[in-house]
Amino acid sequence: MRAVFVGAGSLAVMTARFLLRRRHEVIIIERNKERIDALAAELDCGFLLGDGSKPALLREADPSHTDVLFCLTGNDQANILASLVGRSLGFPRIVTKIEDPEFEHICIELGLEDMIIPSRTIGRYLADLFQGMNLLDLSGIIKDEARIFTFVARHDDEMQVGELKLPQGSRLICLYRNGRFVPLEDDTHIREDDEVVLITHADNLAELHERWDVQMETVRKH
Repeated sequence: MRAVFVGAGSLAVMTARFLLRRRHEVIIIERNKERIDALAAELDCGFLLGDGSKPALLREADPSHTDVLFCLTGNDQANILASLVGRSLGFPRIVTKIEDPEFEHICIELGLEDMIIPSRTIGRYLADLFQGMNLLDLSGIIKDEARIFTFVARHDDEMQVGELKLPQGSRLICLYRNGRFVPLEDDTHIREDDEVVLITHADNLAELHERWDVQMETVRKH
């Protein structure tokens, strides 16, 4: 498999090392030439010098032969922009890193579903570890063709959870209201701006994205 990284920070380099050890192909895009020169001495991978949010440079990274585009610079706005450009160029999967949780809803609204917030992930891990909890990675539970899908509820979505029409093979799991976890009951009412989480079959993702992406475009235009 082939991975392209925008940014050559510590997280990108660590991930690249793991992938290279597993014999995957890696390309790193970095605007600092000295950083590339230093990494070239230790990493057996390809490098592109320049701004990873520029369409010409991302096109040079060959989207059609890439499995994942990782946008991992130290700048949230740059990562979001690179992710959107990468999506427009046809990268099949894009992972976006953000440090500021305030950008989370924006990423969800833009359809950037593979998002990582390192400080939150590490903080939750350490808090659970402190309390002696058994740590279970969600990726170990969601297997085969099951997928997690999230969307931010709009005015038209305000209804009881049982009234929300979903594709066959989809079930609501929970929602987050003002950043707080809300378990679902039969009479739970979805409110505007709730972040809704559901589990679904992979075949339903295109329909779900089209439904809520179209809705978001309508909201932006008005």
